[in-house]
Amino acid sequence: MFKTVEQEALQRPITAALRQEFQQYEYERQHSFCLLIYAISIGIWFLFDLIVSFQGGQGFTLYSVFALVLLYAQLAILQGIRKAWQFDLFNLVFALSYGIGLRLIIDGLPVILQPVWATLSASAMLYCASILPLRTWAFAGVMALDWLLLSPIFGSMEVGPFRMTLLISYWLFFTGIISYNFHHTREARLRNFAMAKLLLDQAYIDVLTEIPNRRAFMLNVERQMQDAGERRQYLAMVDVDDFKKVNDRFGHDIGDEVLKHVGRQLKHVMNGHEFARLGGEEFGIYLCGLTRLEAEQAVDELCRQVREAPSEPPVTVSIGLALLGPCDSLSQALIKADKALYESKHNGKNRFTYAA
Repeated sequence: MFKTVEQEALQRPITAALRQEFQQYEYERQHSFCLLIYAISIGIWFLFDLIVSFQGGQGFTLYSVFALVLLYAQLAILQGIRKAWQFDLFNLVFALSYGIGLRLIIDGLPVILQPVWATLSASAMLYCASILPLRTWAFAGVMALDWLLLSPIFGSMEVGPFRMTLLISYWLFFTGIISYNFHHTREARLRNFAMAKLLLDQAYIDVLTEIPNRRAFMLNVERQMQDAGERRQYLAMVDVDDFKKVNDRFGHDIGDEVLKHVGRQLKHVMNGHEFARLGGEEFGIYLCGLTRLEAEQAVDELCRQVREAPSEPPVTVSIGLALLGPCDSLSQALIKADKALYESKHNGKNRFTYAA
């Protein structure tokens, strides 16, 4: 079963919307990790500055103090960044500041030592970028800054032809291997995200009507009931009138189309509220923070939309709307709404009944 779902997920195209959702999810999940990497990077920079500055005989200067303040200020700013695309841009600014700070330190070293320290610094900087939740273009930007600021090729470092060849070969190797690893690891995580989303859809979305199923409804409503506080809450049970007759007369395929029709009207009318197909021809709605009049208007509008929207055969629904008491559980609310639904059926269908 797992291999079947995995194969289906791998065959599905990765849309731009899915990539954007994945990127935001990854960033939110790893936000604390990003803060940690930034903090560790700054600590390494400080240690590097101490070692290299004194090795180069330049000491700890005001430039070092300014660079540290700037880096820690950016770390503080990162705590407030909540959008993945903002982090992509912000990380380029941080990489630029970090790279310039490294280059200023390295330039104070003896010429013979500069290429080695630049290569070590660049390797660490690029590796740190590769484990952050960045888009490909943002990682490529860090790699470009790495080459421009720290590579002996673009700097004033004096390197002989033989050592230059070795350095270029090493730079190409480590940028290539880290880029390959970044790309394939990111794609693997994206595929895992797509598969997890597919499994969640299958577990919590009704396949026929493409709206939440009973499991999702019970989970979401119970959580919202705990957070409702003093707000008024209502539960509605919706049943398709004479659904058995539709199936017997027109067949189950037409019956499925009727259920899809009701599902579409639920999406249209109850957008912003919890709703689901509970099973068979029954649907559930949870309304929170509305007055009685607003709740009645909402379910009455659903009755009207189902009745008047084009459908073959024509279809109507009956609804039971119940007010939840302060101590009512979800099960008690369902029973109360079901009794109100029975009253609607008994009194002629195509209507709603309110139960306090």
